[in-house]
Amino acid sequence: MKISVRIAEDDDVSTLAELSGQLGYPVDAAEMATRFARVRAEGLGEVLVATTSAVAGVLGWTHVVPRLQLEEPPFAELAGLIVAESARGTGVGAALLAAAEGWAHAAGFAVMRVRSNVVRERAHRFYEREGYCRVKGQAVFHKSI
Repeated sequence: MKISVRIAEDDDVSTLAELSGQLGYPVDAAEMATRFARVRAEGLGEVLVATTSAVAGVLGWTHVVPRLQLEEPPFAELAGLIVAESARGTGVGAALLAAAEGWAHAAGFAVMRVRSNVVRERAHRFYEREGYCRVKGQAVFHKSI
């Protein structure tokens, strides 16, 4: 199966929302459209989608973002990577990750960072297979404002 990765388009938004829900982050298409438009308008990285000629539609998506922080050198970060349940283990995730790394490299970043929920052990093994090293654990805090 030949996997193609391209920049996401407005027509992909409903599938982006559907796939987000498969990973446990439910969002309706209208809200995803608002988020996608804001990412585009504010130049907040790139959203990429994977497709194949064998299967109609988008099989996965990733969002890679620049991170510019005072305390460390600039890096790119994977803000999300989601592969359709039916396409997991087929190379779609690896193709999306490679495309995100390519975007980061072209944008001048020498380091790529990935954060992954502690319960996603399969994802951790995937990133390690792709050459990523676990560097720390952390707690995430949330407050509505």
